Amino acid sequence: MTSLPEKCSEKRLGLVIDLDTCVGCHACVVNCKEWNTGGYPAPLSDLNAYGANPVGAWLNRVHGFEAGDGENGRTVYFPKSCLHCENAHCVTVCPTGASYKRDEDGIVLVDEDKCIGCGLCAWACPYGARELDSSEGVMKKCTLCVDRIYNDNIPQAERVPACVATCPATARHFGDFADPQSNVSKLVAERGGFDLMPEMGYHPTNKYLPPRPAKKRATDVGASERLEEVKPDGGFLGWVDQMLSR
Repeated sequence: MTSLPEKCSEKRLGLVIDLDTCVGCHACVVNCKEWNTGGYPAPLSDLNAYGANPVGAWLNRVHGFEAGDGENGRTVYFPKSCLHCENAHCVTVCPTGASYKRDEDGIVLVDEDKCIGCGLCAWACPYGARELDSSEGVMKKCTLCVDRIYNDNIPQAERVPACVATCPATARHFGDFADPQSNVSKLVAERGGFDLMPEMGYHPTNKYLPPRPAKKRATDVGASERLEEVKPDGGFLGWVDQMLSR
């Protein structure tokens, strides 16, 4: 079996995902697939992609949930990928050493040359973050785009995971959790970031920010409590009324 690093790494790289601003567009999913298909691991397979029963390996997925009832109801989109846990059981159950946690930054990776596709790591992961690539016969997972974040051939501003770079709602944030002054550490402190399923004791590095309370009144978003009265002889709404009446 594989051992975890004996001491915590100096850096703890990971993601903060804002459930309040994620719109479920799946841009992160698509860009993750595009980057990783041509990047660090072997290509991510797609079998029968346009058929009735498509099968493929995806390192990032977005699930949608309906929460609450009536006027208190809302749709919450929940992105899910590897959380790069401190106590990563997916590493310790691996019989070949293929699954491992890096000493220098805490990223959990899979050495595909050592992986035998036994699936023990997937059984050990309570988050369902690992995917068996049926084409390659090996386990695959989020790498935090390790071949991108340390790439000196691209501009510094672009050295973030592909999912972070492409998110149009800025719902995904990347940084070092070991640094209390980093952007991710500040977001967690200010917004009450939380662990996913903390009762499992896996201590995930990635954190989630909770949805903010819904704003139900016009005044909650800075609008006037009453709309301007329509007056045919003046005012903006009067002008609109005249234009539409022509």
